[in-house]
Amino acid sequence: MKTIGIGLLGLGRIGKIHFRNILHYFDQARIVAVADPLYSKTSFEETYGNIFFSKNEEEVISHPDVDAVLICSPTSAHAKSLQLAMLHKKHIFCEKPMDLSLQTTVELTEMARETQVKLMMGFNRRFDPDFMKARETVVAGKVGKVQIIKITSRDPGLPPIDYIKNSGGLFMDMAIHDFDMARYMMNKNVVEVFAKGLVMVDKAVGDAGDIDTALTTLTFEDGTYAVIDNSRKAVYGYDQRIEVFGNGGMLQVENNQHNRNILYNETGIHQSLPLDFFMDRYAESYLGEMKMFIDALVNNKPITVTAGDALAATKIAVAAKLSMEEQRPVRIEEIMENGFSAKVRPSQLEAVA
Repeated sequence: MKTIGIGLLGLGRIGKIHFRNILHYFDQARIVAVADPLYSKTSFEETYGNIFFSKNEEEVISHPDVDAVLICSPTSAHAKSLQLAMLHKKHIFCEKPMDLSLQTTVELTEMARETQVKLMMGFNRRFDPDFMKARETVVAGKVGKVQIIKITSRDPGLPPIDYIKNSGGLFMDMAIHDFDMARYMMNKNVVEVFAKGLVMVDKAVGDAGDIDTALTTLTFEDGTYAVIDNSRKAVYGYDQRIEVFGNGGMLQVENNQHNRNILYNETGIHQSLPLDFFMDRYAESYLGEMKMFIDALVNNKPITVTAGDALAATKIAVAAKLSMEEQRPVRIEEIMENGFSAKVRPSQLEAVA
């Protein structure tokens, strides 16, 4: 039985999720090396003495037993890690986005195509069982011709302001998942974006140059719409809902709750709140996406969430920010008119070789 050697870059929240999932659920993959510049080498080796650890990511990427690399480091480090992994001909799973720069994202997408490594992007919500079932229902035509999709995505609370300062902004950091989900559900390309944003939760978010509340309308190539509302804070929990409306019916995906009990009494109808955090709400999806990635490597199957999907979502995020700033609809083709080249510059490759 073929076994895939995994090198993990980053032991933050997401890195730990993938680390534990691979250790506990996959017989055909094993973690052979881990890199994290901040994690204690002594502490790691005391617990996992059979796994190579380094604070230098290239030592992990170039490790002879590493067949594939999981990039779970901060976004600002993704581009360099992607380049190194592709230069070493390692397959890659990368958390979104590839980079905050659209130009760099274009270049990395082309580099992945040229090197022919398998590159999967971590749009984990595609692997949520409820959302997967919803897409099957839509693709099967059970709601007829889709006219509008509505996505609600609200976090239970603000992340640290220092995180917001380096996140790339709400559209790139948070709403990018919803942009990808809209494309996934509709199976169509977005041609125009109209977005508005406000600071409603905390003035410090505005001082950091970001927004915490947004409404975005996407227009698809056939003229249909997606409407997405985002907030960094919902006092009642992690709010993740989808509605798909068509001429043959409507489909809804409601929130996952702590339990499904509903109490009826003289004071009203009572039920539990939505789950509190993304790691609880999307636990199954993180497992599902890793299952797909490992299966693609073991059995040489195509990747279903590609660099092209990441590029498409990044274009939408860039267009959304421009739309908000200029208070007008922005066509996707506009943001590619600034001379962005799909060719990887040799100087970039030399810098990481």
